[in-house]
Amino acid sequence: MARVLSLFTPSGRPTLGNLLGALRPSAQRLTAGAARTDHVYGIADLHALTTPHDPALLNERALELAGLAVAAGIDPERCVFFRQSAVAAHTELSYLLESTAHYGEMQRMIQFKEKSARQEVVRLSLLTYPALMAADILLYQATDVPVGADQSQHLELARDLAERFNRAYGPVFTPPRAVVPKTAARVMDLADPSRKMSKSVDSPGTIHLLDPVDVVRRKVMRAVTDSGSEVTYDPVGKPGVSNLLVILSACTDTPVEALSYSSYGALKRDTADAVIALLEPLQDRYAGIAADRAGLEKVLREGAEQARTLAAPTLAAAKSAIGLTAA
Repeated sequence: MARVLSLFTPSGRPTLGNLLGALRPSAQRLTAGAARTDHVYGIADLHALTTPHDPALLNERALELAGLAVAAGIDPERCVFFRQSAVAAHTELSYLLESTAHYGEMQRMIQFKEKSARQEVVRLSLLTYPALMAADILLYQATDVPVGADQSQHLELARDLAERFNRAYGPVFTPPRAVVPKTAARVMDLADPSRKMSKSVDSPGTIHLLDPVDVVRRKVMRAVTDSGSEVTYDPVGKPGVSNLLVILSACTDTPVEALSYSSYGALKRDTADAVIALLEPLQDRYAGIAADRAGLEKVLREGAEQARTLAAPTLAAAKSAIGLTAA
């Protein structure tokens, strides 16, 4: 049995990069005929606690991301869709995996090094959250986990912890494998194409999914380009132009090599049109979902109940194996 798992963190306002790199590819995996439990998708609100946050805003961001995920095509009728914090098994299993992990391997996580270097006070959860991420995956016996380059190290840790636990206490977990989405686009910041478009970094080069269309067009038209005038895909030599080509390719489902332009201006205009054509219907669908907040919360509650049922046997087996009572 194959089971795909993907969780989305509400650490800021969702961006075009989140849509093209995660939300839309996740929706495209919901093929006809698959069992509902073959796909486990959720809002990883616990992961947002690793840095300072406003509690009320976190709740709003979680609901906003959930609504945008549904608007992007993640149909709760075809997958298990829930808020991570509503399923206590995540934190229970996380502690068991913290008790299996080593301090050194946590400290060596690249994201921990990068994020802790930018903070005056480092929360302990920033060090240990890879164990929670591993719990998210192993709790549902997920076999396939879509990851980008920045998450591959965490997926490897989840595999290592699963295998270490199994060797020490008995076969409980399915070691997951990383899946690199063929359709996912790595979208860079329009103002600084050396870094990814981020929902947690305030930048004029970030397109947020709920930006008004005039704002979207202005951001694209002001995108940083490169020296020279030739429009070619060269991420090293022409990162700005290459980023626009990637965005246009992803929005129109056209291979990058099939795109041909003689000027930066024409490329920017077509890219802006393509992004707006993708975002306008998404924003319309989201408006309808957001208007029925009670309905969205009900969907998440029902999904959490399904997730608890799905997770319970694994948590019970893990607690029993490690020497704890399962009840």
